[in-house]
Formats: sequence, C-alpha cells, structure tokens
Amino acid sequence: MIAHLKGILLRKTTESVIIDNDGIGYEVIAPLSTFYTLPEEDEGVSLHIYTHVREDALTLFGFQTTLEKDIFRLLISVSGIGPKLAINILSGIGPDELLEAMARGDAVRLQSIPGVGKKTAERMVLELKDKAQKLRTALELPPSQVTSYEDRGVLDDALSALLNLGYSAKPAGLAVETALVNVKEVNLEGVIKEALRLLA
Repeated sequence: MIAHLKGILLRKTTESVIIDNDGIGYEVIAPLSTFYTLPEEDEGVSLHIYTHVREDALTLFGFQTTLEKDIFRLLISVSGIGPKLAINILSGIGPDELLEAMARGDAVRLQSIPGVGKKTAERMVLELKDKAQKLRTALELPPSQVTSYEDRGVLDDALSALLNLGYSAKPAGLAVETALVNVKEVNLEGVIKEALRLLA
C-alpha cells in the first residue's frame, strides 16, 4: 500500500492532482483543504496517501496533514460514506472544525456540509462522536472559541474568502477564529477585514 508520495507536481485541479515520482505519474484525489496548500506546478510536493483498493480500481487519496488523513479514515468507516463523499465532506469544512463538530455531536453543523443529509449526519454523530473526541484529545487540540451556528457560517465564508486570496489554510483559519472573538459585531465583512489585519 502507498502511504506517502513525494515528487514533482505535474498538474493540479480541484478534481485531482498528478505527482511525478521517478518518471511515474500518480493521480491523486485530494480535498480542497489540501488543494489550497499545494505549490505551483513543476514544484516539489509531498502528500500523505490513503490507498483505496476495490476489485476494479486502485485509487489514491492525498492529504497535506496526517489529521486530514485520520479524519478521512474515520469518515469512510461510517456506513454509507464512501471515499468520494468523505473527500467532499473534507472539502466542505475545515478539518479542525469537522473534527470538533463530530466530537461535539453537532448533527446540525454536519448536515450543513454539501452532500451530507440528515441521516448521514446522524450516523456520523452516532458512530464517530467518541472516536473524534479521542482523536482531539490525542492531538491536544484546544476547543474552538466559536459557539453559535451563525458564527460558524461566517467563519466558513470568511475562511473560504481568505483561501481564495491565496492564504494557507492553517494561518487563515486561526486568523478567522481570532477575528470572530475580536470584532464587536459579527458580520462577514468585519471578520474578513480583521483577519486580513491579523495576517498582515
């Protein structure tokens, strides 16, 4: 099984990336959280890999961090969630927030992710809550300062805007969460402005 892949990034799209390793081009499917951190084409890249094997296919899924890969493995352990849906879920919410939502049993937040219906969100809570809590504890992740569903919506939109501006996921996410605490009135424009100030 391929667990890690290092080489030259030949091509990147939101659908998949191709990595050249000693003359062999490996196609890798990656979530947007990883896609936004990739270097430019023809530059070196290194990804954590999950190899998914079926009778008719062998598919590589790539992740920038071990956390993303760990969450992916949790997701595909849930009945009804295959690898592609798991990638879509990771593309629709940041890995830290996804892990926290699962650990908190927040089915409403999970249901807001594109592709996740009510039954799937409830299964994720039922099957992954304890596992997500253990993973958060093992990683010593601090609890998020964001408490309300509305604030989380603003956080997601602001983070998406910063990623589109070219900022990396981790510093952008930290800046947005800090901005949400700093601003007097939570709104998208104010949070983005404060996050940009913090990043500068």
